[in-house]
Amino acid sequence: MQFLSDNAAAVHPAVWEALKAADAPDSPYDGDALSLALDERFSTVFERPCTALWVATGTAANCLALASMVPPHGGVVCHEEAHIEVDEGGAPGFYLHGAKLMLARGERAKLTPAAIRAVIDPIRDDVHQVQAHAISITQASEYGCSYRPSEIAEIAGLASDRGLRLHVDGARFANAVAYLGCAPGEAAGPADALSFGCIKNGAMNAEAIVFFDPALAEVARYRRKRAGHLQSKGRFLAAQLHAMLADDLWLANARHANGAAQEIAAACGERLMHPVEANELFVRCSASERETLRGRGFGFYDWGDGAARFVTAWNTREDDARSLAQAIADL
Repeated sequence: MQFLSDNAAAVHPAVWEALKAADAPDSPYDGDALSLALDERFSTVFERPCTALWVATGTAANCLALASMVPPHGGVVCHEEAHIEVDEGGAPGFYLHGAKLMLARGERAKLTPAAIRAVIDPIRDDVHQVQAHAISITQASEYGCSYRPSEIAEIAGLASDRGLRLHVDGARFANAVAYLGCAPGEAAGPADALSFGCIKNGAMNAEAIVFFDPALAEVARYRRKRAGHLQSKGRFLAAQLHAMLADDLWLANARHANGAAQEIAAACGERLMHPVEANELFVRCSASERETLRGRGFGFYDWGDGAARFVTAWNTREDDARSLAQAIADL
């Protein structure tokens, strides 16, 4: 019974069908009909004009988005536990040619205007110190907590006042939207770019970088090619994105994953370390308790000393979620 990661989930059948349908001659790279239709498709989702570029990984989506808005001598303010800092193997420094990640603190791996100001206010306005050029937030956060639209609006207001760009790492953006019950545009806020995650939500190997500033997208096109992410048969990535957006499959998948997480959360009580506002649960468990759960057939990651992380997915079986909930209650 797999709760290691939503990355381990199966590919959704609708995505497989879309891949099969795309297996026909068309223009190479991003000149095919499916790729060319992505801008309009995502503009409909976000209810404002945008440009969407496909890439094969979330790391590439984050780093190419940031590289389009931050020069090598600049910096990106992010949470100290953000994925770009902790789990991307130095890729931001590679793609941004040495630009600095400027780390801020905040509860539940979320940034606040005060936390951002604590990082940028002490910086002198001279060539001897790295100047911030962008802010990156994660929706939902690394601890599965969702930013409310009002929280993003406050951060965006600060970014605007300071002349900073705003990037949203949306690896689990669908789960945040499903939890918040708001429009996608509200969950993204007035961002300049969003990494729209699909792989964790049922796709095989396709993510989207959604740019709300077309000038940034033009920069990213060149950077995508230089980074080796301009795939020659891009229609297969575009097909996956269209399949996920069709009939709001991306939201239906996220709602299922979130629902499974809520069922498990109801059994955790005071063991929960953070509110469950997406599809991740961080649960206090001793080493012996974790071994007990593994002995009952559950896969999950240890998360520091005395904790376990469980992640549900679009295809988590209801029986498995119930079984895990009962097993935790039995500890």
